[in-house]
Amino acid sequence: MVQAANRIRPETDDVIAAIASYACHDRIDSSEAYETARYCLLDSLGCGLLALRFRDCVRRLGPVVPGADMENGAHVPGTSFRLDPVRAAFNIGAIIRWLDYNDTWLAAEWGHPSDNLGGILAVADFLDRNGKSTTIQDVLTAAIKAHEIQGVLALDNSFNRAGMDHVILVRIATTAVVAAMLDLPEDRIADAVSNAWADGGALRTYRHAPNTGPRKSWAAGDATARGVQHAYMALNGEMGYPSVLTEKTWGFQDALFRGKAITLARPLGSYVMENVLFKISFPAEFHAQTAVEAAITLHPEVKDRLDEIEKVEITTHESAIRIIDKKGPLHNPADRDHCLQYMTAIGLIFGTLTADHYEESTARDARIDALRDKMVVTENKDYSRDYLDSDKRSIANALRVVFKDGSATDQVAVEYPVGHRRRRDEGIPLLMEKFRTNVGGSYAGDTYEAIMDQCEKGDIAAMRTSQWTDLFPDCVGG
Repeated sequence: MVQAANRIRPETDDVIAAIASYACHDRIDSSEAYETARYCLLDSLGCGLLALRFRDCVRRLGPVVPGADMENGAHVPGTSFRLDPVRAAFNIGAIIRWLDYNDTWLAAEWGHPSDNLGGILAVADFLDRNGKSTTIQDVLTAAIKAHEIQGVLALDNSFNRAGMDHVILVRIATTAVVAAMLDLPEDRIADAVSNAWADGGALRTYRHAPNTGPRKSWAAGDATARGVQHAYMALNGEMGYPSVLTEKTWGFQDALFRGKAITLARPLGSYVMENVLFKISFPAEFHAQTAVEAAITLHPEVKDRLDEIEKVEITTHESAIRIIDKKGPLHNPADRDHCLQYMTAIGLIFGTLTADHYEESTARDARIDALRDKMVVTENKDYSRDYLDSDKRSIANALRVVFKDGSATDQVAVEYPVGHRRRRDEGIPLLMEKFRTNVGGSYAGDTYEAIMDQCEKGDIAAMRTSQWTDLFPDCVGG
């Protein structure tokens, strides 16, 4: 029985109260959610290791002030850094998100729920090294809950339409689950979550032309780190703001959300983790995954006829048009990996898409922009409707290439990417191959074998968190 003193105040906004109660009390009984969370953890760390091969990512890591490491700090996997949990959360969150290759959730709002692993892993590791034993099972439970909070809030609440970035949901979810990891009662969790809402929302401008830039690759690390900070502040007695969402004029809804109510579309459970989307084949913004898959299918038919192409017809859904339909110059990798036409062109020309294709060495290939200029993007209303249908959750794209002589390829339509729940049986072996490739690019010999032995054959859920993160030693000399 929860003590009366620890109950959420009756004046607390309903959404905040529901999140705090769920984070504090609810048990997760879904074996499918735990199995998916395990794959999510492995994939996210693999994405982080891959990101460590890119200098622009590595130079943003470490303590804020050089030398401010902690002897018993949280270990940032793949590096030598041991940091306070707030800064470690930024580091881990940044490497997971850097290449836009971790899991995805698409609804009225979109985002990447595994971004919350930055805060979850940092705090679990820090606690495990400083007197409170934690296991990977604890990490998986927190991940399922963070996915659920972020994903259910995303179902009906479109922050992007109010000009805000989706990382606001990372901050909210991380705050709630980390506060629970710190054993705070539900009223203190509610206080922490209310402060996370009081931060408002980051602008999306760094994701869109003409301001697209690398902040979009570390924004989630920033958000999950802020969530950790709010949780620790609540641990130290920071007061909350119970009507931060609904207060007239000054509350979040009136001040920032254009008067719309923040809602939870369904009860909080394990729905989001069970239905999460994995990026398996390509490090590409998820709305373009099926377009790239279609482009690679057409590659053998068009690769020797690029100069003969009259136009490329891309049929897509409304969300893709709103955020990744880009014409004109693309200035950096962050710009290119959020351009539907660029990613499709890479698939048609090269028959694959990797993180290296966003770098200047590839982008200067004149064939890419020549092909982009021939692309016509149109919306299919059925695709847009099925994108939001809770029973379908498709992310459809179709591609057809028309040649100057009047001939054309068949239209190749792909409704569900290989990382979709409907293609789990096909996708999981590919996801594990992706993990092996990412680990193998950073480690060799006994280190590689030890990692794969534990992660493929062992029961990682039973491992101490610090033992698991120590499987990933410094591979960048930083």
